[in-house]
Amino acid sequence: MPAPAGRQAAFFDLDKTIIAKSSALAFSRPFHAGGLITRRAALRTAYAQFVFLVGGADHDQMEKVRHFMSQLVEGWDVATVTEIVADTLHNIVDPLVYDEAVTLIEEHHLAGREVIIVSTSGSEVVGPIGEMLGADRVIATRMEIVDGKYTGQIDYYAYGETKAEAIRELAATEGFDLARCYAYSDSITDAPMLSAIGHPFAVNPDKDLRKLAAEKQWPVLVFSRPVALGRRMHLPGAKPTLAALAVGGLVVAGGAVVAGLRKRNKPA
Repeated sequence: MPAPAGRQAAFFDLDKTIIAKSSALAFSRPFHAGGLITRRAALRTAYAQFVFLVGGADHDQMEKVRHFMSQLVEGWDVATVTEIVADTLHNIVDPLVYDEAVTLIEEHHLAGREVIIVSTSGSEVVGPIGEMLGADRVIATRMEIVDGKYTGQIDYYAYGETKAEAIRELAATEGFDLARCYAYSDSITDAPMLSAIGHPFAVNPDKDLRKLAAEKQWPVLVFSRPVALGRRMHLPGAKPTLAALAVGGLVVAGGAVVAGLRKRNKPA
C-alpha cells in the first residue's frame, strides 16, 4: 500500500553541510592505520581534501576523486572497512559536526519531518554517520561487492542530478510532498537537488551556489560551530581506535601537500 501523500522531509547533504570536511576522506588516516591504503594514497587523499576545503570541488575534480577512490578500494575487505568505520566513527566525525546542523535536525524531527542524508560519499561511511545523527534514512554511493570484497566498480553514484532523481523516486514511494520539504547543501553540484525541493537552503555555499542562491532568492545559512555530539544526545561510548596507530599520519601528509603547493606557486 502506498504511503499517505503530503508527508514532509528534510534532505541534508553531508560534507560541509552537516560536517566540516569530506566524510570519506576524513577516514583516510584510520584506513591507512588499518593497512588498507599506502602512504602515497594517503598523500593523494590529503591533496583531495585540501582542494575540497579550500575552494570546493567542481565537477571535474569530483570525477577525479571518484575515479581515484573507486580504484583505491578495489580488493578491500568489506568487513574490515565496516570495523574501522565503527571503531573510529566518534573520534573522526564527532568533533566535525556543526552545532547548527544538529539543531536543525532536531527541529525537523520535532516538526514531524523525516530527516534524510543524501551524500556522494559511500554508504559504508554515510550509513553509520546517519545513524549517529539520528537520520531516518540515507541515500549514498554504493560500491559493488563480490565475495565480501569491493571490486572497484560503482553500483550507484549519488551525485548531481542523480541525487534529485533519487529524491523524486523516494517521494513517489513514501508520499513526500516535495513542495513542502526542505533541502540543505553547500555545493553547486547539488543545484538539482535543491531545485527539486520547495524550501531549499544554501549552507556555507561555494561561489557558484552563492550566486545561484542570490538569483533564486534561496536563504543562505552559515554553519561554523563544531559540537561534540555526546553533549547534545546520548551516544554509546567510543571504542579504542585504529586512528591512534597513525598519529600524525595524514597530518604530515597534508602538510607535505601544502608545502609542495607553496613551493610550486613560489615566484622564481
